[in-house]
Amino acid sequence: MQLAGKKIILAVTGSIAAYKTPHLVRLLVKAGAEVRVLTTPAAEDFVSPLALATVSKHPVYSNVADGTAWNNHVEMGRWADAMLIAPCSANTLAKMANGLCDNLVCAVYLSAICPVFVAPAMDEDMWLHASTKNNLDKLRSYGNYIIPVAHGELASGLVGEGRMAEPEDLVSYLDSYFQKKNNSPLKGQKVLVTAGPTYERIDPVRFIGNFSSGKMGIALAEALAAQGAFVHLVLGPTHLQVLNKNITTIRVESAEDMYNASLRAFQDADIAILSAAVADYRPAETAPEKIKKRGDTLDISLVKNKDILATLGTLKKDGQLLVGFALETTDELHHATDKMNRKNADMIVLNSLKDAGAGFGHDTNKVTLIDKTGYKAELPLMTKQQVAEAIVNHISLLKNA
Repeated sequence: MQLAGKKIILAVTGSIAAYKTPHLVRLLVKAGAEVRVLTTPAAEDFVSPLALATVSKHPVYSNVADGTAWNNHVEMGRWADAMLIAPCSANTLAKMANGLCDNLVCAVYLSAICPVFVAPAMDEDMWLHASTKNNLDKLRSYGNYIIPVAHGELASGLVGEGRMAEPEDLVSYLDSYFQKKNNSPLKGQKVLVTAGPTYERIDPVRFIGNFSSGKMGIALAEALAAQGAFVHLVLGPTHLQVLNKNITTIRVESAEDMYNASLRAFQDADIAILSAAVADYRPAETAPEKIKKRGDTLDISLVKNKDILATLGTLKKDGQLLVGFALETTDELHHATDKMNRKNADMIVLNSLKDAGAGFGHDTNKVTLIDKTGYKAELPLMTKQQVAEAIVNHISLLKNA
């Protein structure tokens, strides 16, 4: 087990699934971890602090101050190798997503510099609510790991999604994380990732752009960081945030900005993954003032942007691995393979726009992996986090070949 010697904070919140946490603590301790338990006041309606203290062999903390001493949430957040919030109620999920800090669990979460793992637990209607999905997206964008919920009997008596993963599965998830991080050939590698759209200004208020959200590239950056890589993320305009300490984010706007930032980062990179949706053309001139509406038509002259993938392909040195993305609508495999060969990439990820749930803006994607060895693998529709893990795992194989 990779959990031996690891320092784990278990934060328990107000959900009926909290009754499983003494067993979870016992499993973590049996695996060799040192466990400190925090609870929200609502959690104590479902599980006894005495039971948690007994199995963890340490006091359980639920308040920032207990009347005689201050429980240092900053110190706790810096002590741990991982923080696991299980169960995480819809209420705590919303607080974490929006930076609210009215209890010790939230204070330690905001102070944590370690990876944070969230095991949601709630009824199906709550789990499927749009606000919950938005909160989950926010937490993922902050670099947190969301452990999938299970399908089964819920507290309401209904059967559906929203059930907390079982304690054995939670322990396995944490152990797998540390195993990947410790054994991955990507550990310590420097990786350039480009993500998101570019905006090409027409005038001070208008631009040429596309619908890319940056979710796929951010998922890649997080999957790489989880395997111990140091990531330079060159990110186009997006509202998403990335807080993982192993990811350095360089915000850019235009294709020219992204080109220059990518060239700088590629000099020292071991791997480059170009997932951004870069505009092929930009206006030949940017008007200094807002263009007034005068006629029935407006002609804008466009010029071609520099090709980042092709440029890096010419600069690639021995040992560097270059991965591109392709979005095709006709004869997809042929055009994607041709792009890989023409631009001297080692691997191409072919995106789909024809399948429901794939492409810009979605939380899911459907891709085909192609590399220069002749390997081709069409993946099923998956979450972008799962797609990112599949891509990163194949890159690991190529680096280890």
